[in-house]
Amino acid sequence: MTEPAAHPAARTSGGGYIGAPIPRREDARLLTGRGTFVDDLEMPGVAHAAMVRSPHAHARVRRIGTAAALALPGVLAVVTAADIADIQKPWPARMPSPVPGTLVRHGARHTLPPDKVRHAGEVVAAVVAESRALAEDACDLVTVDYDVLPVVASPAAALAPGAALVYEELGDNIAAHIVQRVGQPERAFAAADHTLRETFRVMRGGSHSMEGRGVVARYDQALDAFTVWDATQAPHAIRAMLAYLFDLPDHRVRVIAPPDIGGGLGPKASFYPEEALVCWLARRLRRPVKWIEDRLEHFVSAGQEREQVHTVEIAFSRDGTLLALRDVFTHDIGMYGALVAPVITACTVPGPYRIPNIHSELRAVYTNLPPTSAVRGAGRPQGVLVMERMMDRMAEALGLDAAEVRTRNLIPADAFPYPVGLWFRDGAPLTYDSGNYPELLRQALARADYAQARREQAGLRAQGRYRGIGVAICVEGVGLGPFEGAILRLDRRGRVVVTSGAPPQGQGYQTTFAQIAADAVGVRYEDVDVVTGDTDAIPYGVGSFASRVTANAGPAILEAGGVLREKILAVAAHLLEAAPADLEIVGAAVRVRGLPDRGVPLAQVAHLGNAGVAFGMIMPGGLPVGLEASAYFTPSQAGYSASAHVCILDVDPDTGEVAIVRYVVGHDCGNVINPLIVEGQILGGVAHGLSNALYEEAFYDEEGQNLARSFLDYPLPSAREMPRVEMFHLTTPSPINPLGVKGAGEAGTLPVPAAVAGAVEDALRPLGVRVTRLPLNPARISDLIHGA
Repeated sequence: MTEPAAHPAARTSGGGYIGAPIPRREDARLLTGRGTFVDDLEMPGVAHAAMVRSPHAHARVRRIGTAAALALPGVLAVVTAADIADIQKPWPARMPSPVPGTLVRHGARHTLPPDKVRHAGEVVAAVVAESRALAEDACDLVTVDYDVLPVVASPAAALAPGAALVYEELGDNIAAHIVQRVGQPERAFAAADHTLRETFRVMRGGSHSMEGRGVVARYDQALDAFTVWDATQAPHAIRAMLAYLFDLPDHRVRVIAPPDIGGGLGPKASFYPEEALVCWLARRLRRPVKWIEDRLEHFVSAGQEREQVHTVEIAFSRDGTLLALRDVFTHDIGMYGALVAPVITACTVPGPYRIPNIHSELRAVYTNLPPTSAVRGAGRPQGVLVMERMMDRMAEALGLDAAEVRTRNLIPADAFPYPVGLWFRDGAPLTYDSGNYPELLRQALARADYAQARREQAGLRAQGRYRGIGVAICVEGVGLGPFEGAILRLDRRGRVVVTSGAPPQGQGYQTTFAQIAADAVGVRYEDVDVVTGDTDAIPYGVGSFASRVTANAGPAILEAGGVLREKILAVAAHLLEAAPADLEIVGAAVRVRGLPDRGVPLAQVAHLGNAGVAFGMIMPGGLPVGLEASAYFTPSQAGYSASAHVCILDVDPDTGEVAIVRYVVGHDCGNVINPLIVEGQILGGVAHGLSNALYEEAFYDEEGQNLARSFLDYPLPSAREMPRVEMFHLTTPSPINPLGVKGAGEAGTLPVPAAVAGAVEDALRPLGVRVTRLPLNPARISDLIHGA
């Protein structure tokens, strides 16, 4: 991919930083091994925790023996549910249904299970010792007596008559049943020229970020307060949960997400028992305690996602016009989870198409598998796969080209804002804010030389080669509220400091936040510092997930920056004896327009505005006290990005191997703050999507045991497997926020499984292969060929 030329404004002062491809500030530190992650934090007297985890997916805990573990030299404590009774409150429900008129049924969860375990890998006790090795040795000495119970290891098993109950108090294993309807789907199906019906299954998988979960906690006895360093995507949510469990006011729980977090991808936005246990142990021992998740723990206990089974039907006319959609699916929510992913799936299925009649029905089902969370895409890849596969089937049924069928049904550019008729996860009607889907698809097809690719495909088939072309286009809900905030101040050095609650996990906030602030205040980009992820630095925050931060924190930075600029000019006006309207910020100084020799350094402005008499200055009346401004942005609804992907690949029918020949990505995320960072996010998303499409799958047996607990059994693609990705941007600004931005963190992932599945089926169509399940690894492709 060609790197954009440096934007000239990136080297000037006072404007033009937004939209400039400025290299990330973070890169030099990370590439030279100077990053600071949770496990890098060292402090005097730190003890190390390890967890005792259940080997059973469903069992009652009768007795836990700790004497042998406590007798091991160097072991400081072993705690069970009975020991931590003071923080064994039921956890609050993670998410109510955003759809009016539906209810969610939550089973009670606690920090440690008081009666029974519900998945293999659930924590039943914690050990703390002078070293991690000692703590793990002691875990082996803890004895637990279990009464093993019947297991439900899939939604089908959980919904079967007489199935074992994950939560007896609920009476069945249904966590939620949500139905949404648009128009009159039954009438449309009855009157349609054609209908098609198919069932699709998507695998369960995890995030597998480079850095696992991790937490360090320190307790201050005098203040009865915690300081917690956590590899989390949502420090303010962690603070709220800890304050609830320990019955403390928020100001006595400080949560810090370090400046470097080795990927989040969704699961780190959740709260886990280990976070509460490490804090409890730090208070018990009166010394810092650290716990770092190892890779096996990530496989068996971190949040997972994707497992869904869809039975989908479409109705359409003989000219290829979509008339109705019916999608009924189950979502495996594990032993605990939120409705975020399946609700997003239901809203993603209609995609960029005009569909006047819709029946959407989901059942979220409790099983004895690990808890679910969002994983990059959060339900969207499944929805895109379902709809795009049916578009391919409709094209086949009518003898039309796959791209042509899509083009005929796309929402036109003059139809925005476009109401779909469903309710999105933010509790607002699903209304697309802006877009130009026909142009996005047209450009993607042109970049891929689609017509020529079809001609080449025909020639290769005549030679016995199996080449396929897959097309996928999607809409992604982004920029979710409820809010994000920013505090900007001019410090004593004359530098602007931006503080926001959302912590980065590779998105480049240190760079993009500085670009927005530099333009808003009028200072140089290099004179802006960025602080993120510290609950003591900013009182309110939501977190980094759902491609939402730039669309929420960005406008807050823009607003606060404008207010700070006015304050700076007001103080400088007093020093220069000029009107604020006659002043400008140039470089590191404020000067009178047209008089470059008449100016004052920003540091001097800061001394007066922030310190006053403390620096021997007299603070005149009427001037602002404190060169600081804060703002919180609350969007009226989510925004909607869009992507169009074209995948050209070859399949070897003898081995089942797939070789990607060409991959084109078209993307619209509204106005772009930094093209380099957006392109990096999309490339990472494509890698994740290819991993879902071709490689990774979590296997569980009927007893709920994970059979793929290492990268030997759960492959991920490396740089060697990544194809060259050709990329372009189409810009339709969002009207929802003043920056016109949407979101890009997940867009690269969403259409990939659909495009790859369509291409593989297209390649193997002469053999009668039908693709209804992912991933498409060589073994599965070989099975499909032999089965066909």
